[in-house]
Order: sequence, then C-alpha cells, then structure tokens
Amino acid sequence: MRPLTLVLLFCVTSGALAQAPRVTPAGDPSVRNDTLYSLVVSPEDHRDRDFVYLLDDGIVRIERDGRGSRTYRQIVQVFNRDAAENWGELQFSYQPGRERLTVNWARVLSSDGRVISERPVHEQESRAPVAASAPVYTDVMQRRLSLGGVSPGTLVDYSITIETLEPMMPGDFHASWAVTTGSLVRRSRYIVDTPADVQLRIQERNWRWPRPVTVRNGRRTYVWAAADVPAVEGEPFMAGPDTVMVSIELALPLEWSDIARWYVALARDRYQLSPEVEAAVAQAVRGARSLEDSLRAVHRWVAQDFRYVSLSLGMGGYQPRRPAQVLETRYGDCKDKATLFIAVARRMGVRAFPVLLAAEGGADSTMPTPRQFDHMIAAVELPGRPGYTWLDLTADLTPFGEVPPESQGGFAVVVHDDGHAERVVLPATPAAANRSVIRIEGELTPEGRFNGRFTRSATGSRQYALRETFLEPMSSEDRARFVRSLAQAIFSEGVGDSLEAFEGRDLTATPRLSLTIRDARAVNSAGGVEILQLPIENMASPNLVRELSARGPRRFPISVDAIVGPFEFETELVLTLPAGWRARLPQGVSASSVFGSYRSEYVQEGRQVRVRRYLAGSRGVQPPDRIQELIDWVREVSRDDVRYLVLERP
Repeated sequence: MRPLTLVLLFCVTSGALAQAPRVTPAGDPSVRNDTLYSLVVSPEDHRDRDFVYLLDDGIVRIERDGRGSRTYRQIVQVFNRDAAENWGELQFSYQPGRERLTVNWARVLSSDGRVISERPVHEQESRAPVAASAPVYTDVMQRRLSLGGVSPGTLVDYSITIETLEPMMPGDFHASWAVTTGSLVRRSRYIVDTPADVQLRIQERNWRWPRPVTVRNGRRTYVWAAADVPAVEGEPFMAGPDTVMVSIELALPLEWSDIARWYVALARDRYQLSPEVEAAVAQAVRGARSLEDSLRAVHRWVAQDFRYVSLSLGMGGYQPRRPAQVLETRYGDCKDKATLFIAVARRMGVRAFPVLLAAEGGADSTMPTPRQFDHMIAAVELPGRPGYTWLDLTADLTPFGEVPPESQGGFAVVVHDDGHAERVVLPATPAAANRSVIRIEGELTPEGRFNGRFTRSATGSRQYALRETFLEPMSSEDRARFVRSLAQAIFSEGVGDSLEAFEGRDLTATPRLSLTIRDARAVNSAGGVEILQLPIENMASPNLVRELSARGPRRFPISVDAIVGPFEFETELVLTLPAGWRARLPQGVSASSVFGSYRSEYVQEGRQVRVRRYLAGSRGVQPPDRIQELIDWVREVSRDDVRYLVLERP
C-alpha cells in the first residue's frame, strides 16, 4: 500500500481552513469543479476496478446540544456497465421530524466535465421496507434518485446535506469517516466545525499526518485531507485493529453515565405490572419449585411466547413499551422483552437491570454515545451466585444464563436505577463448552452393508442448528422424510428408523439426536478391493493453503476466531468388519498452533476399525507476520485428506 499523500485540496480556498464551507444547491464555495473534473484517470490503468472516486468529501457542523449537519459529496468516474447500473440509482435515508434531507445536486457529466444530465430524471420518497421475519417498523424515510445518462466513461457528481434538528438524546452527536475504501480515491477531505469551547472526542485510526485546526469567530475547524488514497484489498480472516484502514470517528464529550441517566429517565415508569400481567406470570411459573425455577419459566415465556416486532417510531427506538402493552399485543423488541422480564424479576425480589450493547459485539468503550448500541438484554443477581446472570430475551433458543455467540466478549453497559453506568465485558464461553460430537457405530456385513447407529450431540454455540431442526413437532410424513434423508446422507441406500430427538424449544434439554441405520451400502468394489467411503467430515483445506500462499505480504492482523471458531468438533467412526477383513490405514495427523489443534487416528484392533478426527479452534488476534505459521498449520491438517479406506477380504 502506497503511503497517503497529505494535501490541502489544490482547489480549496485559504478561507475554507478557517471555517467549514456552507454547501447549498448553488454549490460548494470552497471548491472549483473544473479542477476536480480534471482528476479523471485512464480506465486502462484500472482494469481491475469498476469505478474510482475523484472526490470523497464530508463537511460536518456540530453544535453543543447535538444539533448539526452532515454534508457529503462524491464524484465517481464510471468504468463499466456494472458501475453504471449501481451509480445510476442513489438512495439516502433520514428520520423526518428529527432530521431534514436536502439533495444539493445530482448530475451526470462527461469525462471532460460537460453536463449530460443536470438533475435526476425521477425522484421518490418512501418508508424504509419492513422485513417479513423479525420486523422492525421505523419512521425512517428513504429518498431514491434515478439518474439519466450514466454509462461507462461518465462522471456522477452528487451532494446531500442531512441536518439534525433534534437529537434523540440531548448533547449527542456521532459521526465517522473512512479515508481508505475499496476503491482509489483521488481526493479525500473531511472538515469538522464545532464551537471553540467544545472538546470533541476524536479517534483517529492510522492517521499519521498533520491535521490542521483553526479557531475563528468562536468556532474550531478540523481538516483531514489526503490525495490519491489507494484502494485497500481485503484479506482472509481479517481482524482489527489494523495498521491499514484509515478512519476518523468523533462524538460530543458525553460520559457513559450521561447515557445511563438518559435511559433511566426513559424507562422509569415502564416496570409496573398490571393485574393482567401478574396473572399471566402466575400461569407461566405454575409448577416452579424454587425462585430460580420461576425465573427460568419467565425467561422461557418472554423469549418464546412473544413474537419479535419492533416499533422504532420516534422515541420508540429507545423507550421500551410497558409490560401491559407487550402482554396485550403478544409482541415486543429487545428492550420491550428485557423490560418485561426485569419488571417480573423485581416483583419476585430479584435485582435485575437493563444492559445496553451492540448485538454483534462491536461497541467501542472509548466512544460514549447511545448510537453504539442497538440491543438490550437483562442482567440478574441470583441469590448465592457471584456476579450477574445474563439473559437475552430475544434469543429464543439460548438457554437460561447463556449469552448468544455473536454478543460474547462484547462491551456493554449495565444501567442502574440511580443512573450509574457499570461498564462490563460480556462473558465468552470457552471453546471446550462449545462442542459438537458425531459418532457412527455399527457393523459391516460380508456384502458390504452397514447396520448401526448415528448419534449427534451439541452444546454451547454448536447447539443452535440442532435446536432449529426440532423447533416444531414433526408430522409423521415430515419425520419419515427427515429420517430417510439423514440415513442416506451417511451411507447411500440406508434405511433409518428409531429416531431419538428432543424438543428444540426445551431450553433444559440437551440437544441430541440418534438414528438407527439399516442395510446401507457402505462399500464399493473396485479393482479387486473394497472401497469404504468415510462417512465423517474431512477437514483438509488444500485450496486454502494455495490461496494464502499465493498472496503477497500480509497487512491485516489475523482473526483466530474466523479460522475455525471457538469450539470443538469431534467425529468418530467405529466399524466392526466381517471376520478376517483388514483395513489399509493411513498414519494419523497431529497439528497444534495458536490457531487451533487437530488430531486424527486410524486404528484396527481385531475386527474393529476406529477412525477419529478432532478439531478445536480458539479466540484472539494474531499479528500479520504469523501468516506463515497459519499456512503451515493448515497444510499439516490437510495432510489428513483421507476420504476412503481400502478394505481387504481374506
């Protein structure tokens, strides 16, 4: 990657550094368009690209109360038909009432700057679409523009301004800017304008150049500008933080306690239980023999008996609905469900609190803003147990006290009633607790037919696929189809029966299935020998070895989680051969590194052949210079590329 060149755009006037320019439909007073359009490149020099950015520009104006504006401009040079299709349609989102969107201009030009289309040929505004599954209703509007004349060789030049008229939380403003992208950027500029006495929280990632700051007329202006920012290619198993991607993130100087107090005020009157809710709770806990039994019953009731529907309209995106409303409608989103559970737990005398987090675990603990969070769970203090028990009330298949895999290890804030913000890191289940085991045991007849049993069990993060398989009771026809499909997936022509399963929604049940397989064709004759196709998973990855080896020097850190994952997988075949038969067995493989552990063994004792493979992953991030160690480990695992066994008759 070439180093970025720090520039003050050659077309920027000197006054623009003292305060942010005000862009209107009449134009940007700090920029001369002819100098920007002259930045066009030769498509022949960029055959691997669909387009390049001639300009990627952001101007942000922030007031101390959270009001402000964000103006973005992009000039795109289109190279091919795919890019023309993509850039011919522009779409922008905003929240009416709190925000105002202005399209300053959207035009199409020839490569020499001649105007082809001055304005969109069609413009339409509509509500954001609602998914059929886990629907989220919002008041977000989407404005779509169709541009005319976009074709290979043209330029698309557009500018929009989104004004924040009323922040959701007073004093909150959050913005970010990516300097490096997946395409070449000829000119990148980001200007931020604030009151001079406001000390922004600014996080610069990999910005290593001077950043001009000017104070004038009671305003402070920051400028980040760069030229010829190269495209950044992704790499397998990328992790952060890295030394490659350049970005800026900023926010007003809030504290987590400010956010906690704001949420407490929103939710203060949302924990009362109506007589109808208390009656429903009494029904849900009927038969419980202890306090924990009661909490487990309420957890299952809230997680599974209320549909996920989010009404994120206005403050509904942050303020939970009352328990009585949730019960009446039989639906709720994460904050509705968590609030209902917390209210019931408190009614039982248990200390319980809302927990704010990012559903995918990406919240940044150094940048306090409610925009870091898009999810809520509950934390309870169980008598006699240290620490918190965590409950995600929207994860209907996650057992009591477990955190869904995507949230594990993430930063979160426990909100106390007095406004105290308790910063925590959610627990991560060790790999050994995320375990999947498959065992196939049986006997081979002299005719090469298999009779035996298939068993699969799972715990932790590995349990969900099994639970989803048995979410609903199967009809006799569905059950027969499932048994037939599973038996034949293991050995062809197999007949399955005696299925042992479990109820997927029973969070106390161990996810496990077992199936008898009869008269399956396991062996094929070839050249005077018998070939047994192994019915257990092959974990060799020779293609990955080639892909990683073919790349140049590694730039990004390596995500250990993304290679295998923090779990253990064990698969075993125990096969009793006919009398006198022998198997030609390969050598087992043992390979361990910071990226995982792998073992395989092939053993025959008497008539019994045992084939076992074990793979365990891990968590963490390793530096780029360990890529060769990863390649060597995958290559060693791939030595066990054994798909068949040769069986010898007497």
